[in-house]
Amino acid sequence: MVKLKNPLLEGVRWSERHSQLFKTVWRLLPKYLKNVILTTAVVLLALAIKGDWILIIVHAWKHLNLSENAGTDEQLLKNTPLIHRFDGLTFYLTAAILGSYFIYFAIGGFIHWYFYVNRRDKAHEWKCQPEKFLSPELELHEIVVGSSSLLMVSILTGLISCYAMNDGRGLTIYYRFDEFGWAWFFAQFFVVFVYQDYTTYWIHRIFHWPWLYRNFHKLHHTYKQPTAFSVTASHPVEIISTQLVMLVPIVTFPVHWVPFYVVAVYAYCHGILSHSGVNFKSFWWQPWQPDTIFHDNHHQYFHVNFAFNIYYWDVLHGTYRQKNRVYTEDIFYGRGKKIDEVSAEVLESDIVQRNLENPHAYKNSVHRYKLNHEDLSRLKH
Repeated sequence: MVKLKNPLLEGVRWSERHSQLFKTVWRLLPKYLKNVILTTAVVLLALAIKGDWILIIVHAWKHLNLSENAGTDEQLLKNTPLIHRFDGLTFYLTAAILGSYFIYFAIGGFIHWYFYVNRRDKAHEWKCQPEKFLSPELELHEIVVGSSSLLMVSILTGLISCYAMNDGRGLTIYYRFDEFGWAWFFAQFFVVFVYQDYTTYWIHRIFHWPWLYRNFHKLHHTYKQPTAFSVTASHPVEIISTQLVMLVPIVTFPVHWVPFYVVAVYAYCHGILSHSGVNFKSFWWQPWQPDTIFHDNHHQYFHVNFAFNIYYWDVLHGTYRQKNRVYTEDIFYGRGKKIDEVSAEVLESDIVQRNLENPHAYKNSVHRYKLNHEDLSRLKH
């Protein structure tokens, strides 16, 4: 029997068909250029996962055209008749959807090739769980779910971008850098970042409550060894809820579009890195940012490490992973159970899971959660 190829999986794996050519060209590139290409690829994919690329273009255009004559032009926009507030909606929706899908498959395919094809035989050098890969069926599953969720958020972004261009009434975004003072302009980077990260911590944690987890968030945890495509592979209810909460600042207080979207793109970039399965480390200037293994642990152990870009939330609320605790899909609320509170079978399974982690994914290549017999004896007492 001939097995039919699935167009979605083939769409992402386009790079596999040209793998040898890519390898030949890649070897010729200088190291600095390789780093630039990889960084650019992650940023482009970040712009696509919520369709924000089109909103950035809209706000940049308005910035260039309104900043000099903000008062007069904004007044004209506020007098726009209701019927014209969504002029050109078809264009914005089409652009948001097609542009996002193009970036998703093109850039996602390249990232997939670089790690999961080009370096698959060296998984112990780069992968958080080097012994485990998603099956082809689960790869297809996450692409289908991720594509569906990408469609939802792209539609939402297309609507907002059309409204912002034609009217913008009710949005609290402004365009002149000094309109509310330079102090507030720079403070927004911190305010928006903390707001978005703390609220998404709680949204994420709430979706791990038993009923919400089983009916919505469990879909995202289908991928125990996440890849970059897992970042959008969530239930529509969850991804839309998260997106709406992240957009609250643009309808509640004055926020300049530059700080708002710089923070958003930063968060999305790290969302991709955290789901990539690759053992990226945070830079010295990011003391708040957990390494990739932090969120990879979340997928491997389910109800722990709920934060995204500021791991202190987990430390503050007692949901940060502890060596003397066991975490499984059936142990809710982020605190796990003590080693002596679980059965021998559960503990044995937990030890096996710990051994699947790559020690190189941790600082100084020290596996901080690995258990030996001495550890077990000491922790039990």
